[in-house]
Amino acid sequence: MSYRIGVGFDVHQLEEGNSLILGGIKINHIKGTVAHSDGDVVIHAICDAMLGSLCLGDIGLLFPDNDSRYKDIDSKFLFIKVLEEVYNKGYKVVNIDVSLVLEKPKIQSHVFKMRKKISEYSANIHKNIKKISHNDISIKATTNEKIGYIGRQEGVACHAVVLLHKI
Repeated sequence: MSYRIGVGFDVHQLEEGNSLILGGIKINHIKGTVAHSDGDVVIHAICDAMLGSLCLGDIGLLFPDNDSRYKDIDSKFLFIKVLEEVYNKGYKVVNIDVSLVLEKPKIQSHVFKMRKKISEYSANIHKNIKKISHNDISIKATTNEKIGYIGRQEGVACHAVVLLHKI
């Protein structure tokens, strides 16, 4: 197959006093994610989309939350490992589309930084593989219109779609 599409989803509870990291960027906010890792729902959803596109399971399979090696791990390392798997299977990322769902904080002012950070992560793979351009990474956000756990600011969720192409 020349092209593969994957869909990813991640959700984390929000709690006062924890760090909020989205797309590799620490965002100043009163609440942050509760997680075994750094709780970056953007990176986690992207990783699940890449893994799903190649039928490789999900990040919980590769990086179990009961494994102390991954306690408080920077999701950058999860992303790099998953992207290496994609390249080892003979594929490259064409584009990534992310939809982040949270009430607060507003993230529009952080979107470009997130896209650049994810692009930078991809440069850490193989010297012969061109990094993913920030122009091929879309990140947008919406609220949950004050409905449910997201609307009550108890959680954050993220959906991601990734298109891969055979190298």
